[in-house]
Amino acid sequence: MNTLLLKDDANGILTAAKMISQGKVVAIPTETVYGLGANAFDENAVKNVFVAKGRPQDNPLIVHIADLEDILPLTSLDKLPKEVIDLAENFWPGPLTMVLPKSDKIPSVISAGLDTVAIRMPSNEIARQIIRHAKVPVAAPSANLSGKPSPTAAKHVIEDLSGKIDAIVVSDDCTVGVESTVIFIGKDEFRLLRPGKITVSMLEKVLGKITVDKAVLSDITEEKVSSPGMKYKHYSPNTELYLVEGSSDEFKKFILKNKAFAICFEEDNIFNDKIVYGSIDNLDSLAQGIFKALRQVDTVGVQTAYVHAPCKEGVGLAVYNRLLRACAFKVIKL
Repeated sequence: MNTLLLKDDANGILTAAKMISQGKVVAIPTETVYGLGANAFDENAVKNVFVAKGRPQDNPLIVHIADLEDILPLTSLDKLPKEVIDLAENFWPGPLTMVLPKSDKIPSVISAGLDTVAIRMPSNEIARQIIRHAKVPVAAPSANLSGKPSPTAAKHVIEDLSGKIDAIVVSDDCTVGVESTVIFIGKDEFRLLRPGKITVSMLEKVLGKITVDKAVLSDITEEKVSSPGMKYKHYSPNTELYLVEGSSDEFKKFILKNKAFAICFEEDNIFNDKIVYGSIDNLDSLAQGIFKALRQVDTVGVQTAYVHAPCKEGVGLAVYNRLLRACAFKVIKL
């Protein structure tokens, strides 16, 4: 297959939208990571997304919309709950996904057989323009090969999927760097399924107390997942990874003692054999840098690397969650 590279200008946006409306699979930029977009109402197009990624069909997809009214055909709810409106007013457009009861218009391949659908409105203006011009909601998982680090730059999509999909919209690097926060909205429960840029404390200011799903920090391989990113192993480079918890001094001593390769913070002061993925004093920088670092480590020629774990607060929880899966839950506590 010849993959068309589109500019992120007016012509590229219109071309991408037309291709999606015709059942094609097109990689599009969002603020979180690049997404692999298809018409959410077209079952065959969505199946082609799974084929291109090599993604198991028991892993649900997120449906992307451009405007709040676009949510109504996607859910079986007669009226949107106050909590949904409040979350939308506070965090949409932006990196928040809400899981709601699905309508009959949503193919079961999108929801992985569940009776719910995950919906979000990206803040990336190019993504929203493409959705508006396509005139359909767009189902879009991350635009990478299944299980590999998510793509935060167009070049990552080209590396993984050129020749496997119809087109790629080449645009700027993603500004958030990790996938959206996912929250389940129930009658009597609000449950965080995947952490992201929208943090627990931010959600609780709107909803009150929420539950953090046990899958955020533990293995649920025996259960059916209810959100993308809940699989046991995910986001993984070919290099074997270990997640290391400890202070900068402890981590530096560990790396030097074992003559190991480090994926670390700026503050760790390791002078060789390392990839720096951000600053511990700026958790947003860790989110922006982690997937780039996980891709870069495969280019340095080491068999094993040790990643300095961030805190589990704020955006740090999102980065820790991604690393836990990238490392297949191999954790060293110093």
